[in-house]
Parts: sequence; C-alpha cells; structure tokens
Amino acid sequence: MPSPVKRAAVEAGIPVVEPPSLREEASVQALLGWRPDLVVVAAFAYLLPPAVLSVPGHGCLNVHPSLLPLYRGPSPVATALLNGDTETGVSIMLMDTGLDTGPVLSQERVAITDDDTTGSLTMLLAELGARLLLTTIDGWLEGRVDPRPQQEDQATFSARITAGEGRLNWFLPAAVLGRQVRAYHPWPGSHTVWKGQRLKVRSAVALTMQQPQPPGTVIELPKPFSIGVATGEGVLALRSIQLEGKREVAAEEFVRGHRDFPGAHLDS
Repeated sequence: MPSPVKRAAVEAGIPVVEPPSLREEASVQALLGWRPDLVVVAAFAYLLPPAVLSVPGHGCLNVHPSLLPLYRGPSPVATALLNGDTETGVSIMLMDTGLDTGPVLSQERVAITDDDTTGSLTMLLAELGARLLLTTIDGWLEGRVDPRPQQEDQATFSARITAGEGRLNWFLPAAVLGRQVRAYHPWPGSHTVWKGQRLKVRSAVALTMQQPQPPGTVIELPKPFSIGVATGEGVLALRSIQLEGKREVAAEEFVRGHRDFPGAHLDS
C-alpha cells in the first residue's frame, strides 16, 4: 500500500492489514472475525476473491491511479507517460470480480508536467488518492455518493511492464524515447550500450532539431545542453546518465571524464 494512503488510513483510525494472500482460508476467516463495514485496497496487484468481496457490508473500495475506465491494470502511471497524456488522476472504485471494472465513486484530475516520471507522479497520485479516499468514505457511508458504472467502450488496459522494456531503440523518434525515459524511471530504467557496458539514461529531453547523423550517434549540443543522441526523428538530449558500476552524473560531467563519448555510436 502506498505510504500516503496508509498514513491517511492510520490517522483516520482505519485498521491497515497487509496479508501476503487473500485467497487463503485463514485470511478470509480473519476478515469475517473483524466484521468490517468497509475494506479499502491500494496497490494490491491481485483480484479479490468473491468470498472477500462479500465480507464488508459497504463493499471493498480500491484506490486506482488513473481516470477509469482508462488504464485498468497494473501500470496506469507509466502507461499515461508513455502515451504522452497531459493529465491523469485518481479513481475511487467499488470493487467487483473484474480487473478494475467496478463502478466509480469519485475521481480527481491532475496535470502531467514535462518533468514528471513514474516515480514522482506515483507519489503525487498517492497523496491525492489518500485525501480523496477519506472524503469519499464519508460520503459513501452516509449514502451521499452514487456509484457510476464505467463505460466499457472507453476502457483501455495497461500491461505489466517488464525489466527488458528499458532498452532504448535509437531508430524511434526522440519524443517517444523521452517519454520512455520518464515512464521507466525509477524502474526498470532506460539504458543503451556503449563499449559493451550498460549506460543508463536517467534524465533526458526530446528535441525536434534536425541532424544528419545516423540514429545512435552521440552529438554535441549547444547550451543549455551538452550532448545528445541522434534518433529516428530529432535528438534526445541527455541530462544525466550512469555508466554500469558507476554513480549517476550530469551529462556534461560524464563528457569531461570520457572525451571519446561525443561521436560514439550507441547500440539499439
């Protein structure tokens, strides 16, 4: 459970339990013993079985970091960044047996900035979700909130991200690669290969400037940047990078220590 959601629940006097599984009979019996009026789930990557969903009289609520029915599934924040969305948000949903398919009780929107990463946006949405959850619970228990069914024809799904997706393909447009760097930060991270070593790209900016070099070529850039990489369309300006086994450094510092980096070719 994201720490802001947990903290808000504890401060409101709501018991917080993080069982390893809710499919075990012991977990179901424990819930029955507590006789909860309401169950709240956040950052729990599994469907709740019907035996659990039927326990609380007011149902099970889920804090989901997207504007449902957009981006159901396990990676809504990263998917919004990969798609270049300008806004996202949090949905408080009444859970059913489907994957993020239950009716929505409340939503709140937030703008996505050019500097947002999955890490920063996840923390922002966790704080937002914690506040929205508390106000929604009050209205839900008092009968002032009407569940709004999701429109299935507008539903989209966010697939699970794997460790291998962070490899940068320099033949793609710089805009796509810039979104990838932000979406895969902090995990799985974006990387390329230089001299047989993994070179992590921690922060980068997509530039629309034209260049004649083949994709993957490291080129020098005018200020405020230092170096960039030619792509299939435009240039990806590097702001901070990390060579395998080394610490993360600003791009200009890296160049000072590796004079042969400009002009090099990075593998896709």
